[in-house]
Amino acid sequence: MDHPILGQIALSYSPVIDRNRAVTATRLTVWPINPSQRLDAAALLAALGEVWPVGGPGLWLNVANESLLQDLMAAQPGTHIFIEVPAFMACDPANVDALCTLQANGSTMLLKGRPLGELPKEVLPCFKQSIIDYEDDRRNDGTPAPQAAPGAGNGRSISHIQVGVSNVAEMEAAFRHGATAVLGWPIDDVTQGTSKPADQPALQVIVQLIDQVHRQEEIDVLENTLKHDPPLAYKLMRYINSPAFGLSVEISSFRHAIMILGYQRLKRWLALLLATASKDPNMKPVMFAAVRRGIIMEELAKVSGNEEMRNELFICGVFSLLDRMFRQPFSELLKTIPVPERVFQALADQTGPYEPYCKLVQAMEGSDVFDIKDAADHLMMGFSEINHAVLAAMSSASQLE
Repeated sequence: MDHPILGQIALSYSPVIDRNRAVTATRLTVWPINPSQRLDAAALLAALGEVWPVGGPGLWLNVANESLLQDLMAAQPGTHIFIEVPAFMACDPANVDALCTLQANGSTMLLKGRPLGELPKEVLPCFKQSIIDYEDDRRNDGTPAPQAAPGAGNGRSISHIQVGVSNVAEMEAAFRHGATAVLGWPIDDVTQGTSKPADQPALQVIVQLIDQVHRQEEIDVLENTLKHDPPLAYKLMRYINSPAFGLSVEISSFRHAIMILGYQRLKRWLALLLATASKDPNMKPVMFAAVRRGIIMEELAKVSGNEEMRNELFICGVFSLLDRMFRQPFSELLKTIPVPERVFQALADQTGPYEPYCKLVQAMEGSDVFDIKDAADHLMMGFSEINHAVLAAMSSASQLE
């Protein structure tokens, strides 16, 4: 993947989560690093097309630059890429032809925000759904839900996605009032409000296995521990044999996995299992976020890190939300879960060489390009390297869903 355009933009991302708590798509926000620079829309689509091919996972494209969005609409993106169109652009008669052409060619568009005036009647059929901020949605203040598309007055209604949900109560209200999905997930509120911490018996087995792998116990000892939880053994085999793992042979047993992978690579996948073991439906997006963090941090390390550093950064990212899942501070939690010293420093003390990687990943989950730029500066990485890593990680994460 060699695309100069990736050095001219910053990326942030957010999951699209339906009422079943499944991640159905990724919203990718594109920020021009230099807003006055004209960017090549076709080059951006080519770079994204390598990660999101036709028939692949869903991609919603949120472009934070009007001229780049205009060029993207003219470039006719693939039908598998959903394009977010701000309401003010949808209301502009100058954009009618471009929007209608996109719709005629099979592209899906999302109306972002509530229009201040009526949309031209020609563009009303172009939008599949609307994206409405929770604070701007009249459905959430007790007033009856409107029957028509915003600003239309034509009797045609479209479904909506809620953005700006900050807690579980707002999330539940959004779904109760008809939202088909929410953008992002109130992780802190979900983890504080869950009925009990992630304490299923499977977690104890995983922690025991991580400790045994850390001490490089004999294979017979590890196999005997895993026998206490057959579903866990099945899940481990499924992960190891997934396309994201990239093995050329099928792993048929836990013993086979250890022989092929070695202790270090096996430890990282046990870390993945630990972060995805909760059975609380509201925790599913939290676990997805942890896995994606681990994969992105590993990809970032490929630029200059060795295999040990990549494995440790993977574990660091995957473990980064465990304190909230277990409702224990990392300083206590990591006494029972052995981790490398650099991982402990980043998670428990917010120090050490891995801390800048954590800051960058957290910034890319937000909506402030200045935070992303600041984190990139502290990591001393260029955006070309960062964005290559992010896109490669998005592809790998989608294969694990």
